[in-house]
Amino acid sequence: MFNVGDKIVYPMHGAGTIDAIEEKDILGQKQSYYILKMPGEVKVMIPTAKAEEVGVRNIINKESADEVLGVLEKDETAMDKNWNKRYRDNMDKMKSGDIYEIADVVRNLSFKQKEKGLSTGEKKMLNNAKQILVSELVLAEHASKEEIEQIVDNKINTSFMMFRAEDIKQESVVNKFIPFDGTNNN
Repeated sequence: MFNVGDKIVYPMHGAGTIDAIEEKDILGQKQSYYILKMPGEVKVMIPTAKAEEVGVRNIINKESADEVLGVLEKDETAMDKNWNKRYRDNMDKMKSGDIYEIADVVRNLSFKQKEKGLSTGEKKMLNNAKQILVSELVLAEHASKEEIEQIVDNKINTSFMMFRAEDIKQESVVNKFIPFDGTNNN
């Protein structure tokens, strides 16, 4: 059971604060609901009786937030080459509501986007996963959305450079237009 003021995570939606617990009559059936205030002034109603069943949980603490950010500093985990299978695997990770799995999806898809680009579906998934990750870290770290987004982006960029930069053919603009071998293309 959660209380008003508790900061919780609703899988596939992100983190928010319980604004109220209200009894509503919907289709002739009275039921108690958590009124969850989400980022962007969005409100979500979650039946209290089904909260645990749908995976609602308390947000992580500061120590766990540091560990989650550590996931972003690691190399990507193995992903299926087939985009359809990869999409399903990532969707399962997101549905789990496990913040470590969501951080894994954010890092892996961010790496893939930097290397080859993403399909429209995977771009949407990355944006959604990032929003879920950021919403929970904002509450756990008591920081602004902008601060957390910057931290997440910096960690991903740093780990990408550490683990993938040598894998990508580095071509500077100068190399493309001015030969360094002394030959003249004119």
